[in-house]
Amino acid sequence: MEGAGLAMKPAIKVAALCGSLRRASSNRGLIRSAIQLCDESIEGMKIEYVDIAPLPFLNTDLEVDGKFPVPVEAFRRRIRGADAFLFASPEYNYSFTGPLKNAIDWASRAPNAWADKPAAIVSAGGNFGGGRSQYHLRQVGVFLDLHFINKPELFVHAFQPPSKFDSDGNLIDPEIRERLKQVLLSLQAFTLRLQNKC
Repeated sequence: MEGAGLAMKPAIKVAALCGSLRRASSNRGLIRSAIQLCDESIEGMKIEYVDIAPLPFLNTDLEVDGKFPVPVEAFRRRIRGADAFLFASPEYNYSFTGPLKNAIDWASRAPNAWADKPAAIVSAGGNFGGGRSQYHLRQVGVFLDLHFINKPELFVHAFQPPSKFDSDGNLIDPEIRERLKQVLLSLQAFTLRLQNKC
């Protein structure tokens, strides 16, 4: 009976954002794989990719009569409507990317659309697998009042053999795919726990 009650709940809506704008980005590939995993094997959670490319550079002169530019309004609406977030965050110069910071800043304009929601971060890259970008994003999340899952962490060493991604940026490594699934399951459980406390 308890399982039937859980099945009646609406699916958790996860907004997925990628710090890379490149179509064949391995970080975009992580999001595509996460969407596929949810559709195939994670009941009760739906991931939607939210494109940050259309957003203009943050400029408060663009806010007129209390309104944001049309692409920003649409973006903020999707962020407000999400129950949780999945960030795919490549590392640029020991931090996360300019486009992702721009998106974060637009959605943090009052009222803060990120506040009091759970989130997870995954990354792919060289050396540390994007780890420094994750830690910097967590730091920013403190001010945004985002609640990141702590474990498991996923740093994909994209350039070490065997190949993790194909030439189009699609994830092809079954071990990484399973680890990504564990991140999603953790995000789902954490989101339900926070929702039940409300």
